[in-house]
Amino acid sequence: MENKTGTDTRAIDAQAEQFRRTFLRVAEETAKVIVGQRDIIEGVLTCLVAQGHALLEGVPGLGKTRLVKTLGDTMHLTFSRIQFTPDLMPADIVGTNIIAERGGERRFEFQRGPVFANLVLADEINRATPKTQSALLEAMQERSVTVAKTTTKLDPPFFVLATQNPLEMEGTYPLPEAQLDRFFFKLKVGFPSRDELHAILDRTTQSDEPTVAATVSRDEVLAMRDTLLAVPVARYVQDYAIRLVLATHPSKDAPDSTRKFVRYGASPRGGQALMLAGKVNALLGGRYSVGIDDVRAAAKAALRHRIILNFEGEAEGVDTDAIIEKLILEVPER
Repeated sequence: MENKTGTDTRAIDAQAEQFRRTFLRVAEETAKVIVGQRDIIEGVLTCLVAQGHALLEGVPGLGKTRLVKTLGDTMHLTFSRIQFTPDLMPADIVGTNIIAERGGERRFEFQRGPVFANLVLADEINRATPKTQSALLEAMQERSVTVAKTTTKLDPPFFVLATQNPLEMEGTYPLPEAQLDRFFFKLKVGFPSRDELHAILDRTTQSDEPTVAATVSRDEVLAMRDTLLAVPVARYVQDYAIRLVLATHPSKDAPDSTRKFVRYGASPRGGQALMLAGKVNALLGGRYSVGIDDVRAAAKAALRHRIILNFEGEAEGVDTDAIIEKLILEVPER
């Protein structure tokens, strides 16, 4: 059976179902180690299949690092970890030229840094200085690294998952706005409940600690990305995402909360994140077309770090999530 464009609908349905099964298989395998945090696990996976990067924020000890390591164990992908500290230098991340001796001759050779991996954990990224933080900018956007005028491409898929402690904690530096914008999602990791703490202690204080198996290959991850990009989006749904992004800017037509508390709104990358995350939500819901509710479900994670508060917003302790909630209520569907 074919649709009006000549595409085999059975093939489309099969691709969508394969995407959903693979996504949920990785999520369930990861959940064998990570207690609770199902929305965080799915948010990180959404970033991975959408060719984006994820920023996890939460106090130390909530399993952010363990989540990334477990995710790497479920996939046949190379993994590296960078522990960000105040004395970390950009060359410690991207690599540097060293003098090597071969056949009696000395010459410069490029020694690759830990950024050359499929999954890169930037642990406690805001404990390093902005200069070091910016060493990831080119890799995150261009999927390449330039050292001494030589550019080296990174192998796909390339995914950065950064963790950061709340800025109120000592020894932290705020991430530059340009780098924040390059994160597809910002996910807030909450403190576990009483029952979840019981499960954590049961899993980590006994001899039979759970392990995970590598269930997804690199080719499967790349195939999921192709499926995602092929999902159609109706014009009115795309227009809703655009109007939601525009409503974060303090223009004269913006909602009152935006004009009162916001200095800068989301960039076009925010709209891209809404569209791609909406496609993931649609596929997970068994649909091969994106609805407005799929976009709304991704709004907080996609926009919360792209809204920069003004002085009044900072002084009153306004949460960008509260602004986004108001925008969802105030921006009409059409």
